[in-house]
Amino acid sequence: MMGKLAALLRRDLGLLLLGGRRGGTVLPLLFFLSVAMLFPFAIGPDAALLARTGGGVIWVAALLAAILPLDRLIEPDMELGFFDQWALRGVAEEWTVAVRMVAHWLSFGPPLMLATLPAAALLGLDGTALRLVELGLLAGTPGLAALGVTVAALTAGLRGGAALAGLLVIPLAVPLLIFGAGSLATGGEGGLALTGAVSLVLLAIAPCAAGAAIRAERG
Repeated sequence: MMGKLAALLRRDLGLLLLGGRRGGTVLPLLFFLSVAMLFPFAIGPDAALLARTGGGVIWVAALLAAILPLDRLIEPDMELGFFDQWALRGVAEEWTVAVRMVAHWLSFGPPLMLATLPAAALLGLDGTALRLVELGLLAGTPGLAALGVTVAALTAGLRGGAALAGLLVIPLAVPLLIFGAGSLATGGEGGLALTGAVSLVLLAIAPCAAGAAIRAERG
């Protein structure tokens, strides 16, 4: 079983990271950095205002960047019968989805955390704010990955499913955004703990919800 899951992870991570699925991890990173570069032009040269709002901007950019690959997380493999093939090999949809969540997080979570370093410089964040943002992303991006895979499974096969998935993820991700960005205003630890708690709940629910959605779509 562990060998099958490892093979699944290598396959999914290769497709998501290396660009086998229309851009890989490059497009979300470019989008994230573009937001960080454009925001100072919109706000103006007020360094204090940039420093106050920069952490929230990074969180919003991370959320929007996480939405970009939703249309290629589940639906292409469902059309190819990928989940059916692994179910016949004894790997339940819940396990396949759990591996997909890990691969999705590895493809965008750590790269976004690295991209936050130049983004923080552009937005004028000091070392303390940068530390809180990085810890918040470490706690919150796994929840974004779980939420993205679940919504992608729920909307797979629907007309306009990609647009619908984006519309669903944004309100569902609001608690992560509030607690993650709010940790910058409250000094950190309470908001970070709540961000991690929301992520853990999403990680626990997502495999069951997405697996059931895939079986229902299969009929």
